[in-house]
Amino acid sequence: MGNLQDLTERVDRLVLRHEELKRSNALLEARLSAVTAERDSLVSRLAAARARIDALIERLPASPPPAPAAPEPGDHP
Repeated sequence: MGNLQDLTERVDRLVLRHEELKRSNALLEARLSAVTAERDSLVSRLAAARARIDALIERLPASPPPAPAAPEPGDHP
């Protein structure tokens, strides 16, 4: 009956390994959820920053103001 004992031991090891993998999977799923939430937060912050930059760009003048004319020789203020 050695084969039955070997089979029992292998099944026990498989059950233990299965439980370990389930725990690892649960931890990985929790980590994935946390990382996904962090990514979503960063994407939202990036969109807000872009909107602020776009608003600042809209406030810039369309063309630079004209430079003051240089006085010509002989002109006195």
